[in-house]
Amino acid sequence: MRAYLDHASTSPVRPEAVRAVVEWLSRRDVGDPGRIHSEGMVARAAIEEARERVAACLGARPREVVFTSGATESIATACFGASEGRGRHSVLSAVEHSAVREWAGRGPTTYVEVDRHGRLDAGALPGEVASDTGVVHCQWGNHEVGTLQPVREVVAAVDGRALVHVDAAAAVGRMEVSFATCGADLLSVSSHKLGGPAGIGALLVRRGVRLPALVVGGDQERARRGGMENVAGIVGFAAALAAIDTAAEAARSVSLTQRVLDWAAGTDGITVYGDPDERLPHIVCLGIEGIEPQPVLLGLDRAGVAVHSGSSCSTEALEPSPVLEAMGVDAQRSLRVSVGWSTTDQDIDLLLEALPRVLTQLRSLRT
Repeated sequence: MRAYLDHASTSPVRPEAVRAVVEWLSRRDVGDPGRIHSEGMVARAAIEEARERVAACLGARPREVVFTSGATESIATACFGASEGRGRHSVLSAVEHSAVREWAGRGPTTYVEVDRHGRLDAGALPGEVASDTGVVHCQWGNHEVGTLQPVREVVAAVDGRALVHVDAAAAVGRMEVSFATCGADLLSVSSHKLGGPAGIGALLVRRGVRLPALVVGGDQERARRGGMENVAGIVGFAAALAAIDTAAEAARSVSLTQRVLDWAAGTDGITVYGDPDERLPHIVCLGIEGIEPQPVLLGLDRAGVAVHSGSSCSTEALEPSPVLEAMGVDAQRSLRVSVGWSTTDQDIDLLLEALPRVLTQLRSLRT
């Protein structure tokens, strides 16, 4: 028996998405959705039906949904488009995902400080937005510590002087996300984070916003993203998103992560990072005093538990977490536990049985 508790990195594909993808790939009456023959029109109809489903789930208009290869491309498109069309200067916090930080870092960048919970102060933004600011970035919820950001307050503070891009990859499927009511100009989403297939995602572009395309070479997606559409991925993404009962899954996630939080509260040498109340329901980030994360990860893996340390894209680097550094806490020793649609109480049982044992063994080696 193994316990997979790394849903913040990627979540197993939901059965509804598997069925949708297999059904589509099994068809022989489909073709290029850009053609006007019958096979092409079948594919075009599938894409547009999926676009409507995705839009409905995210509180958007169908025409605002641009399908991409995932949140990383969506973020790159937002950054590139804003810099080409508005201005090269970007404003963001240091707790943004690396996909945002690295693209923003290609031009002039201003970082807004966060507090020890990882939340930025929307009131500090107006003074940082300049005449050459193309975009202000704001996560919906942090991918590492789970802290929710004041998205609507950020939009109000920017007040139309720049585009506002929201990275909602960690939040969609975990809590209600409405593009219509949040006020942002751009919002990026990933399929594999919520139980859809990998290699597909979306950038929501508010009606009236014009962005130069990052991927050129064709008029697909109304000339906003060149290249033949990944129809199988698109229908699988829509099926996964439509299958989510957000309120029920969020409540279930809270009940599971609360068990981890309760254990942490009663254990010496363990600190919980992130906001205790305003947080994503599926993520818990633990600081572990005096022990490097790598042996903890290896010990848990041998015990059948998969978790992660640091941000979702930092495994290869094994560097201190920029998110935790920006928060002013120990960036070297953290453990991220994240649950999802397939997590059971038995998974948490296994974690809470294995983690104390692994920590005890590692601390005994130090002494």
